[in-house]
Amino acid sequence: MRMCKGFYTLLTAQFMSALADNALLFAAIALLLTMNAPDWHTPLLQQFFVIAYILLAPFVGSFADALPKGRVMFIANAIKFIGSLSMAIGMPPLYAYGIVGIGAAAYSPAKYGILTELLPPEKLVVANGWMEGSTVMAIILGAIVGGIMASHDPHVAMIIITMLYLVAAIFNIYIPKLPIDHQLPKKNPIFMLIDFWHSFKALWADPRGQVSLAVTTLFWGAGATLRLVVIAWAAVALNFGLEQSTQLMALLAVGIALGSVIAAQYISLENSTKVLPAGIVMGLLVVIMAFVSHWIIAAVLLFIIGGLAGFFVVPLNALLQHRGHELIGAGHSIAVQNFNEHIGILILLGAYLLMVKAELSITLIVINFGLFVSLCMTAINHRYRNI
Repeated sequence: MRMCKGFYTLLTAQFMSALADNALLFAAIALLLTMNAPDWHTPLLQQFFVIAYILLAPFVGSFADALPKGRVMFIANAIKFIGSLSMAIGMPPLYAYGIVGIGAAAYSPAKYGILTELLPPEKLVVANGWMEGSTVMAIILGAIVGGIMASHDPHVAMIIITMLYLVAAIFNIYIPKLPIDHQLPKKNPIFMLIDFWHSFKALWADPRGQVSLAVTTLFWGAGATLRLVVIAWAAVALNFGLEQSTQLMALLAVGIALGSVIAAQYISLENSTKVLPAGIVMGLLVVIMAFVSHWIIAAVLLFIIGGLAGFFVVPLNALLQHRGHELIGAGHSIAVQNFNEHIGILILLGAYLLMVKAELSITLIVINFGLFVSLCMTAINHRYRNI
């Protein structure tokens, strides 16, 4: 299916920004290791990033809808650049990564919201497949390059990553300037909070919006935590260092990319809820992974887990964008989505942090994590399979 030229400019800008985001995570983890920080600082690093999505959710959707979204993406990338540069010149990783989180929170509503402005509804699933596929490729390269660079010299890695944000910002300039969508009549913070609350209720009250929100919230919460769980598990079960663990994570990302492509080809917007059982199987495979001790088996399992994840999240993400655009506006919709998803990330990362501090074995942590995902997806499937 042929897309407009502006879509490919958007895709390139997103790829560069996502590449920097994912390389930065592993560089920040490496910096924490060089500082001999406690193990629980790794999930805390992610929480510093995530908190901006939650606190700024009432405002970033309005911001994304009040300006041309290409300009919003440029501003957001500039904030990411400042955060990355701050880490490179010596700011503690937790605080610097928090600044990058502010940029990411502002970037997301514009990145996904612009799809509904650039493209008709019948192209949204395909566009999401492309967007998720490019993001996953950025995750793969970011994990590999970030892991390799950070293992050798985290400070040099930080400088290169900072330049990537600069390149992404340049591409943002060339995204087509589109008409402003759902601009707020008032711009004071209290009105924005009330407006966000109305958007939140409208999306959760819509049956199809509800199921897509429930699944994407679980998916992103689980995905953010799984990256850290796999790194810790690989160190114990496979005796892998950070560089090898990031390469293993790359296989998970390849699986997500493949699952996204398959979903884009075979799942329509109308049939998007039929993919829910894939999430149940995904959780059970995570449980099986806890008992694996050979890297080849682990690699195959992670690839399949990724494939199932990409297959079920892409159609539901497209459904959420479509319903959100119709009900409350694209930027508002993505802001509500981010708010829910990052509360999910915060909760699951918090649970992982507590399990690490309680010194639970990594095997038990993996089992708990997989069972939780599978049980949640079973409940969601039972409730929404006929929508």
